Amino acid sequence: MKASHIPPSNISYVSVVRKIKLSPFLYTLFIFLFLFAYLYEEELAQLVGQFSPSSQFSRVDAKQPAPVRLEKREKLPFVIDELDDGESCNLFSGKWVRDELTRPLYQEADCPYIQPQLTCLERGRPEKDYQFWRWQPFECDLPSFNATMMLEALRGKRMLYVGDSLNRGQFTSMVCLLQSAIPSHAKSFVKNGSLTVFTAMDYNATVEFYWAPFLLESNSDDAIVHRISDRMVRRDSINTHGDHWKGRDIIVFNSYLWWMTGLEMKILEGSFKDEEKQIVKVSTEDAYSIAINSMLGWVNRTMDLTKTRVFFTSMSPTHGKSQDWGAAPGGNCYNQTTMIEDPNYWGSDSRKSIMRVISDILQEHQDDVPVTFLNITQLSAYRKDAHTAIYKKQWNPLTPEQIANPVSYADCVHWCMPGLQDTWNELLFTKLFYA
Repeated sequence: MKASHIPPSNISYVSVVRKIKLSPFLYTLFIFLFLFAYLYEEELAQLVGQFSPSSQFSRVDAKQPAPVRLEKREKLPFVIDELDDGESCNLFSGKWVRDELTRPLYQEADCPYIQPQLTCLERGRPEKDYQFWRWQPFECDLPSFNATMMLEALRGKRMLYVGDSLNRGQFTSMVCLLQSAIPSHAKSFVKNGSLTVFTAMDYNATVEFYWAPFLLESNSDDAIVHRISDRMVRRDSINTHGDHWKGRDIIVFNSYLWWMTGLEMKILEGSFKDEEKQIVKVSTEDAYSIAINSMLGWVNRTMDLTKTRVFFTSMSPTHGKSQDWGAAPGGNCYNQTTMIEDPNYWGSDSRKSIMRVISDILQEHQDDVPVTFLNITQLSAYRKDAHTAIYKKQWNPLTPEQIANPVSYADCVHWCMPGLQDTWNELLFTKLFYA
């Protein structure tokens, strides 16, 4: 810090005033302004700061949506410290570095809770290079994930992931990160309809997942049978699912993939039980806005934000079009073993207009509903190598045509475990304790 200039000791404000020989009026005005500035120094500094160019949002590169930045406020629940670089560090701006010493954070075979759709090595993936990458922010280092620290923070508490199968993957990742620190007799894993609960008995703690792909009530809410092409959500229905979220201390929301069925979405104005249904069509962006605002309203009404935390994970990118990264058309994530190196890459399947909706709404309500935004989209967009592709359990027998053309049935939505989604939870861990 540069030292302030200090005037010579033989000069005082009084002597200066005497030399200038101010009139009584100007002398009184000078004294008044001096006292006012002294008494209200902090308020004046804040007022000046509002009009300072440095206080405005900088220009955002056109290739990426604006990041959500929460203004500094009182320390959030669960926060224990700041990162060494403090608020200057953007955790979501960085690069992937190969790390065979600390990656992966666990072994696929050691975590019995991974769904068969995500166990890529077991399903025949011939290489595991996708496991050896660590996210490195440009401006700081991520703290190492500490399972014991996380479990102690969850002692006597409940953590809930709410959303679709991608959030279920992040939930499973968290369970795998924690379960190795818990004896086998002191943990349980129970599925009951839309709710899955992992319990750490010695800590009286749970990590849970609740299936609600639209957050609002929809015709895709069955946790097993939900492959419906003509999707519809019901307006003002957040409590249908929200009643099952009450009493949680940490909630991690996501909702994106299921909205991507076209440019419009059907909104049900009445009830799914009505014989004659009143349905309106709105743009996907407007429908998504209805859901996000409903979610924030539920959080504001239901959760004590002085004791609890809320996160929202941004959209998970897909890699279904090889031309997006400059390869020949007709391919996708199948047989991809290297990542995308273009730092400005943004796939055509990641709709920026949806990203702007969540950014704008969280910005608008950041003072009354402080939601921590996990902006995983850009860092995940580089990872075309990390999808399950064909190395997963297939729920239906493959046809001869599919077998002859693996690209036709490759899953370029979900992610192998261990892998990318462990990084999402490392970022969540960092934001939870070092926000």
